[in-house]
Amino acid sequence: MISVVRRSQVVGLRAMDSSTATNFNTVEEVWIDDAGRVSYFAGTQGYTPVEQVSVVGPDAILTYSAMLEEPLLTNLRRLHRLGVRSSMTDAFGWVDDFIFDWETGEIAAYILAGDIAAPFGGRAVLFPEDVETIEAEAIVIKEGANKRLKSESEGLKGFLSEKSQQVKNLVNRMGDRLKSLVSPHDKPEAVRVKIKQVRDELEASGQHDKNALQQATEFLLLEWESFQQNLNRAGERLKKAFDSAWKHLTGKKL
Repeated sequence: MISVVRRSQVVGLRAMDSSTATNFNTVEEVWIDDAGRVSYFAGTQGYTPVEQVSVVGPDAILTYSAMLEEPLLTNLRRLHRLGVRSSMTDAFGWVDDFIFDWETGEIAAYILAGDIAAPFGGRAVLFPEDVETIEAEAIVIKEGANKRLKSESEGLKGFLSEKSQQVKNLVNRMGDRLKSLVSPHDKPEAVRVKIKQVRDELEASGQHDKNALQQATEFLLLEWESFQQNLNRAGERLKKAFDSAWKHLTGKKL
């Protein structure tokens, strides 16, 4: 997945309007809705809807506008520190962190602590397919889910959020260049060829660490489908962001 981050990586970041470079908030919490998807970045000044986010960087979250909302908290849940239990037991752990796709709000992995994570050195990875339901007081996991947990290093090794900042920067730089080369309708092999073409361009410049460039290339080659999906969503996200901002300001749909 291309656009994934940890909750712990976004808490504390500045929220900035990308059109004016104005800092208008600081992220203090990430909230999910009753469907279990991240829906808001919350701060001292208010709540930023996920659809308003254009980029999540290492130092700031850039948004399409400085729009803030005050949603009804009855529709939102705090996933961080939420208990974890099976259908037949009391809570035997909690969510210590989680990885999510900031474009779609989908949770990609839960990082658990507590008794359930003890066999994995104190932190274990639970995947969404092993979640039965998310209730107000706890995540209820499916039968046998505790046997399918993985250690943090094993369970998260394929996520971009776990790569070094150097590799992340190269993935983003290659992605920016690929946006002008890749069509949403390109076949897999065509996308892979273009990824290697961009790799060769950067390598020829002699300005980048070869190992980091190789890691970034390998990641994109594995995640080519996710990259194409991101291209398809880009225009839709922009339109949705402006529609949402217009409705918020006027109370009317475009």
